[in-house]
Amino acid sequence: MADPIDVLEQEAVAALEAAGDPDALEAWRIEFLGSKGRLKAMMSTMRDLGPEERPVFGERMNRVKESLQAAFKQRSTAAADAIPPMDVTEPGTTSDLGQRHVLTRTIDEVVDVFGRMGFSVEEGPEVEDEWHNFVALNIPEHHPAREPAENFFLGNGNMLRSQTSTVQIRVMEHAPPPLKIITCGRVYRPDTHDATHYSMFHQVEGLCIDRNITMIDLKTVLFQFARACFGPEAEVRMRPSFFPFTEPSAEVDMKMKIKGRWQWVELGGCGMVDPNVLEAVNIDPEEWSGYAFGLGIERIAMRRHGIADIRWLYENDERFLRQF
Repeated sequence: MADPIDVLEQEAVAALEAAGDPDALEAWRIEFLGSKGRLKAMMSTMRDLGPEERPVFGERMNRVKESLQAAFKQRSTAAADAIPPMDVTEPGTTSDLGQRHVLTRTIDEVVDVFGRMGFSVEEGPEVEDEWHNFVALNIPEHHPAREPAENFFLGNGNMLRSQTSTVQIRVMEHAPPPLKIITCGRVYRPDTHDATHYSMFHQVEGLCIDRNITMIDLKTVLFQFARACFGPEAEVRMRPSFFPFTEPSAEVDMKMKIKGRWQWVELGGCGMVDPNVLEAVNIDPEEWSGYAFGLGIERIAMRRHGIADIRWLYENDERFLRQF
């Protein structure tokens, strides 16, 4: 009659050799070495043996257990080594839940267009001081734009920035020309909320400082942007205007197709950087010139997607957001 210990050991070794993956190895461990496994069950038969047989039986069972544990460890190590290493550079699995907000997508597209024209992206704080928000931008002390009713003042000379032009000043303070940058971000003005006004909105502003820069360079950039964002038939129109930080200044209109019909839409302002602004940041206006422009991100998004009310962009209504 075959020895039951030898039979158990042979069956365990054969099953271990057949286990080819981590799941099969774990199943083998549970079957033979687990707390309710076959080896444990055989050990329980020792109580039926006589006093002389128990030590011999126990010693044999311990040897078999140690042998199987060593074989299992060796087999597990070999199986782990056979698994290809994880490539941490491999793109992860994207979630199907949620999507980027229409404003975020618009900002990314705007940055991409200007990036292809050689503009780098700069950022700055949303809590600003009056020097960067007004003084350095050639906005005099008694200008209406500095009235408390037109700004969110925080005390101690700080405020929520009312324009992203503050970033242009910060860049020019620390980086010598030539410069070619854009900045995208939130700005704050205490406007009454209606279909076209909100107390927080987004701007993209561009700045180019170099030698011999003219209005032709400015209009060319805006023209290329219009064609990239609104189609090959889009046009740009510049109407004379006034801004303290540019001279000459102009309002920017872009001709785009809305509901199948081409229309002129005002998107922002632009102009040549005023010499006073250059002098405020220690740039010689006799040697350097430049242009600046500012466009409303919400205006771009609303015109491109036919959104009639700016408030819809901030109400987090899924019925609205899922359309984009």
